[in-house]
Amino acid sequence: MFNMLLIDDIIKKALTEDIGTGDITTLSTIPPTKEIKGRFIAKENGVLCGIDVAKRVFEIVDCTIMMNTIIEDGASFYKGDVIAEVSGNAQSILSGERVALNFLQRMSGIATRTNQAVAAVKGTNSVITDTRKTTPGLRVLEKYAVKMGSGTNHRYNLSDGILIKDNHIAAAGGITAAVTAARKNAPHTLKIEVEVENFEMINEALACQADIIMLDNMSIENMTKAVKMINGAALVEASGNMGDRDLLIVAKTGVNIISIGALTHSVKALDISLKFSY
Repeated sequence: MFNMLLIDDIIKKALTEDIGTGDITTLSTIPPTKEIKGRFIAKENGVLCGIDVAKRVFEIVDCTIMMNTIIEDGASFYKGDVIAEVSGNAQSILSGERVALNFLQRMSGIATRTNQAVAAVKGTNSVITDTRKTTPGLRVLEKYAVKMGSGTNHRYNLSDGILIKDNHIAAAGGITAAVTAARKNAPHTLKIEVEVENFEMINEALACQADIIMLDNMSIENMTKAVKMINGAALVEASGNMGDRDLLIVAKTGVNIISIGALTHSVKALDISLKFSY
């Protein structure tokens, strides 16, 4: 599923941030030998993501903690469902509780939001994809969450693909200059995508034989015209505040890809709680 060395590093940084020099509340109120059982309970409907990350949090805090997963990543759940059970040393579980929930709630929020977007374009030829607008340091988790929500991933980082945006065009001296330089200097295995804002730019991108043309912040009418202009000569991506648009209407313009930064940059965490048994 993950490069666990990378995931462990993320988790350890989160634990260090949260625990600091010690969980003073837990250490001063709970006996060190106290054992406890708890359940992760859904407070609203959604798509689960991050349960294995939550489990790993507890393993790193205390390898004797046991966690039984009831619902797996990518599965739907409903308010009141028990997602997982945890048992072990009370001090250890309390010290890892917030970090485990933070990952689980945020990743489930992303998976749920993505799943809603995918459902909105069902029956069309458009796919929903994320962007690089992720939380610094958490991209691997957030892009995984998009996949668990049945979305697809755009490039993971700047080395994954060539995406010539407005500032590249300005700095290079135009679309033609940018694409020509990219073909000369970049590996032949990478596709070239060009961001455009108007029909003139589309014609120039087509003349340069761009592999993907990204329509940035276009109206529905202009997207429809753009798809007809491109006529299959390149993949067409719709982008720009797509989280606020009617995705079905966007998809019906004929675009192949709808990229949504809001899947990760402003998603609402899902409400999941950990409740102990007395």
